[in-house]
Amino acid sequence: MRSALTLLLLTVFSAAQAVELSGELAQGGLLIGQAEPGERVWLGKKELKQTPDGRFVFGFGRDAKPSALLKVCKGDSCREQRLAIRQRQYDIQRIEGVPQNTVTPPPEVLERIRKENAQVARARRVVSDSLAFAGPFIWPLEGPITGVFGSQRVYNGEPRRPHFGVDVAASTGTPVVAPADATVTLAHPDMYFSGGTLVMDHGYGVSSTFIHLSEVTVKEGQQVRQGEVVGKVGATGRATGPHLDWRMNWYKVRLDPVLHVGPMPQQMAKE
Repeated sequence: MRSALTLLLLTVFSAAQAVELSGELAQGGLLIGQAEPGERVWLGKKELKQTPDGRFVFGFGRDAKPSALLKVCKGDSCREQRLAIRQRQYDIQRIEGVPQNTVTPPPEVLERIRKENAQVARARRVVSDSLAFAGPFIWPLEGPITGVFGSQRVYNGEPRRPHFGVDVAASTGTPVVAPADATVTLAHPDMYFSGGTLVMDHGYGVSSTFIHLSEVTVKEGQQVRQGEVVGKVGATGRATGPHLDWRMNWYKVRLDPVLHVGPMPQQMAKE
């Protein structure tokens, strides 16, 4: 399941004051940086949490603006670099046959949905000191990609929010594995929209979410290793067939897993 991790490596600032970034400078991209120990780093107005050896991470959402300001300071001395963010074009994906009560939920389930959304938000707010975010990620399973990050979703003819993950088709019950070392922060058997739902913390604000699972095989608080089975593919929640929907976040920023993990092995992704 391991994928070749292909990342853009660039150096910002002058050679004498270099800060290395690896990742995709694009909407949906996750960037990992290396500064000198003792330096402080900001993305816009947000100071970035750093490891003791100066590593940091940040990301850009689906609709990120064309540029962002990176600032690095040591004492009173600061330097700034404007980053150019690649703008992407997103497809419209029309999906028919979704249960209508998951497109327009009846009033009696709205409180349930609010509570479940709050549970997911709390799980993604976990910010540990794990360094798993900085290592290579792997695909949770292999299969055709049937849904991509950023696409506008139209369910049963009704426009809804964009898709914020990557969908991988597989038979119900197919094992899915952790893409990197993690701590399980949410393990829910059946949420209204997402069905079997799993959130895993990789450290420094980076998390993975698996949804539509037929079974969650780990518990909240459990430490999992990269490649360890954490659940099984399903078609629970708002789904028309069995698949894994894998989402990544940096805090509240939604990221494209494909930009971070690299191409699907054996070119199994549907073009």
